[in-house]
Amino acid sequence: MTPESVDFHFDPMCPFAYQTSVWLRRVREQLGIAIDWRFFSLEWVNHVEGKKYPWEREWSYGWSLMRIGALLRRRDQAALDRWYAAIGAELHERGGSPHRREVARRLLDELGFGAATLDAALADPSTHTEVERDHRRVLAAGGFGVPTLFLDGEHCLFGPVLVDPPSGEQALALWRVVTGMAALPQVFELQRPKSAADTARIGERLKPYVRGRDWVSIDRGRLIDLDGLVNGDTDDRA
Repeated sequence: MTPESVDFHFDPMCPFAYQTSVWLRRVREQLGIAIDWRFFSLEWVNHVEGKKYPWEREWSYGWSLMRIGALLRRRDQAALDRWYAAIGAELHERGGSPHRREVARRLLDELGFGAATLDAALADPSTHTEVERDHRRVLAAGGFGVPTLFLDGEHCLFGPVLVDPPSGEQALALWRVVTGMAALPQVFELQRPKSAADTARIGERLKPYVRGRDWVSIDRGRLIDLDGLVNGDTDDRA
């Protein structure tokens, strides 16, 4: 199985989806595969009873950034590609806060899209509809988080979950593993146990994200102590 395209569902706030996107871009550079960037809301899937849904807020971190992305995607996929790369690097590499409006405006200006793109995206209710449609596609396939891939628009996989995305031949080796698993529908899960050293490396890699975020991390209803993980005072295997 040699897919020619990948639908990549992401939430810009997710550090693991970002690292996987870096790997997939490296695969694209070598193989020329097409990446169709799609959305999925962790704010929605991890919604806590009694709190507002992301679309009920005037500004809602990942959801609002994805609505900006939806507007850019209408121009072309390359515009969304550049937007995701920029906001991802700002949060997950530099520890910045692209989910703050003033930072999002600055990044839009730096990319040449114009800060007013933010207001245009939020004023257009159809951008909400586009994010919701992409999100529901993952749910309909039995998905629950990001990164979620659809290879050639059909074969749905969660992952791979990365903290140090491989490059060169190793990136292609991982691509062969992922596409090979997709070709075996009877294989549902393959997971590597984490040693103490692995957990420490994950904590180190997540430091920019923890520094830049303004929220707690929840995974399928469970609070994840990432602050403790990056400080080395927890054995959480998040």
